Amino acid sequence: MDRPLEKKKWNTKRILTLTGVIGIVALIGASYYFTSGNSKLNVDGDRISISEVKEGTFQEFIPINGTVLPISSIYLDASVGGRVEEKYVEDGAVLKKNDPIMRLSNTDLELSLVNQETQVLNLLTQAQIAQTNAQQVTISNRNQMAEVEQALKEAERIYTLNKKLYTEKAIGSQEYQKSVNEYNYQKQRVELTKQILKQDEVSNHQKATQDQKTYERTQSALELMRQKVGDLIVRSPVDGQLTSFDAEIGQNKNAGERLGQIDVLTGFKVRAEIDEHYINRIFTEQVGQFLIGGKTYELKIKKVYTQVTNGRFQVDMEFVGDAPKGIRRGQTLQIRLALSDETRAILLAKGGFYQQTGGNWVFKLDKNGTTAYRVDIQLGRQNPEYYEVISGLHPGDKVIVSSYETYDKIQELNIKK
Repeated sequence: MDRPLEKKKWNTKRILTLTGVIGIVALIGASYYFTSGNSKLNVDGDRISISEVKEGTFQEFIPINGTVLPISSIYLDASVGGRVEEKYVEDGAVLKKNDPIMRLSNTDLELSLVNQETQVLNLLTQAQIAQTNAQQVTISNRNQMAEVEQALKEAERIYTLNKKLYTEKAIGSQEYQKSVNEYNYQKQRVELTKQILKQDEVSNHQKATQDQKTYERTQSALELMRQKVGDLIVRSPVDGQLTSFDAEIGQNKNAGERLGQIDVLTGFKVRAEIDEHYINRIFTEQVGQFLIGGKTYELKIKKVYTQVTNGRFQVDMEFVGDAPKGIRRGQTLQIRLALSDETRAILLAKGGFYQQTGGNWVFKLDKNGTTAYRVDIQLGRQNPEYYEVISGLHPGDKVIVSSYETYDKIQELNIKK
């Protein structure tokens, strides 16, 4: 008698089908889990940097490099051109005012000086000759004046006598009239001679004044020429140190060419370059600090150069108090330039996390330090060391501050120690 066969519920085909369905569902679930923002990631504790949030003094500052320079420098330019014949000192020499530095030669300039001196001598000689001639003319005119005055006196005597005789009818009218005419003639001669003498005096005075002015002008030109020849010996204009001196024997230097500079050694200043991003926040009297020899010194901005070159501008700073001993020209100082006053704030150390989060969130560790959770934060000001925390963190919180380059979709980090 045939028995009906019992039908199997879990045959191989059904098991394989069910297994496939479960696998697909698990895959979908895992995918949803990892993309829904609830993902976790295991990280090695030695590969991350952890910093503790703290409360402390906060100040905005920027690091800048400054170069030590003399308090002032005077450029040394060639006032006249010439050939370098002799060098009295070398670069770096400490000089007193008017100490000779080098000697130039300029044949054309020296020849011009000789010609100028000859011209002055000729003018002086001509002036002396003209003065002698004028004196002779004056003497001649005065002699003539003396003669006409004498002639006038004689004519006046005869006229007076003839007038009396004519009144007494002792002489005729013709003889009397002759004496009258002679007397009038001599009076006119005297007046004319006086005018000649006066005109001669005025003319001589004008000529002498003109000659004197011409001589003085020529003499001044001669002095300038002598000064130019004297400038062939280049001298130090002030006490200081000769730097950037560029001259060799036999070299030709043009007028106005830079020969070097004199650094005044009475003090130092610091010149620093700052990124143009901060140009609206830099003002005179701002203070910076630098460390040298284990001691902190202060600098104060005295001048801001607003011209921007290659994205940077310059400032001059002076020392507040005494400068460090042994400081030298050209030395570089690393300066912290304050942009704000010191205030109390919650501080978070700077790190690579900011590049991925923009300061909007961080991974904060739990109390055990084994798990870090993503939390939203708000940051404010910053300096090269810290961010100012506005909200989201409190003093004592521990935060991962290293790079979050692979953590964009991660919500929780399990830290393996």
